[in-house]
Amino acid sequence: MWTTDCPRALKAICLVPLWLVLLLDCGLVSGEVPPHYWETPYSQPYFDNSSRREVTATVGQAALLHCRVRNLGDRAVSWIRKRDLHILTVGILTYTNDQRFQSLHSEGSDEWTLRISSPQPRDSGTYECQVSTEPKISQGFRLNVVVSRAKILGNAELFIKSGSDINLTCLAMQSPVPPSFIYWYKGKRVMNYSQRGGINVITERSTRTSKLLIAKATPADSGNYTCSPSSSDSASVVVHVINGEHPAAMQHGNSSANCLRPHTATSVPYVLATRMSMTVAAIAWNCNFNGNWNWSPDWRWHWNWNWSNMAAGVMGLWSWS
Repeated sequence: MWTTDCPRALKAICLVPLWLVLLLDCGLVSGEVPPHYWETPYSQPYFDNSSRREVTATVGQAALLHCRVRNLGDRAVSWIRKRDLHILTVGILTYTNDQRFQSLHSEGSDEWTLRISSPQPRDSGTYECQVSTEPKISQGFRLNVVVSRAKILGNAELFIKSGSDINLTCLAMQSPVPPSFIYWYKGKRVMNYSQRGGINVITERSTRTSKLLIAKATPADSGNYTCSPSSSDSASVVVHVINGEHPAAMQHGNSSANCLRPHTATSVPYVLATRMSMTVAAIAWNCNFNGNWNWSPDWRWHWNWNWSNMAAGVMGLWSWS
């Protein structure tokens, strides 16, 4: 019946129901999914390894650890601090009294983010993103919290000759990301937008550097200058603009140099050198001319007499100089 009533072109289609009946009768086709199907690796949760596993954050700036879990299903994601195995969050709920820790998750997303507000150096360490499978699976993340400080190159106190240029360079040290801005202050006044002519601020965010240039400085430009990056502790330098040379750190043009004061006849090194040379000369004179180096009964008397004269002469030289 299956074959005689069907045209030749449709014979293959007409044979399909017959083959299905035979397969169902033999138990080769079933509407049930084999029990081992759900145990395949593709159905189990697994971590997306594209996330950064080591994060550096600055003190006071929020730190974010991103954990991506595929095929999570009805399992829960927890964040655990490794050093004391303290459970910080489960799902989006926080399980610690330290409210700086928070779990961020968007519905339908594979990402579970641990946010730490105002991190401190003590928060550095390993944090685990854990999935409640059986057995549990976890992925570790390393957090480094650093103190970012600004640094102004050169001495903490500079002396600039009037009419020269002031050139200050500031670096944002240990900043994990480039600062969004770097402000220069003189006292409490922002120099970046100063109305005084001849002032130029050059900031390169990629290299985390900023330069303050003041042309033809005058004594009115003396004061405390501060470099303040957006995510770093500030640094300051005291600038003195004077008329004439200064014996200490004088910045000439665009460079700074230390000038050493020459030794004069009244300086301490000169006096000490003079005394030492006169002492050596006195000892040599007494040994060559007054010393009796030949053995004789009265040798001791001669030596003692010469030593006393020599000592008296040396003391006189030291008191004279």
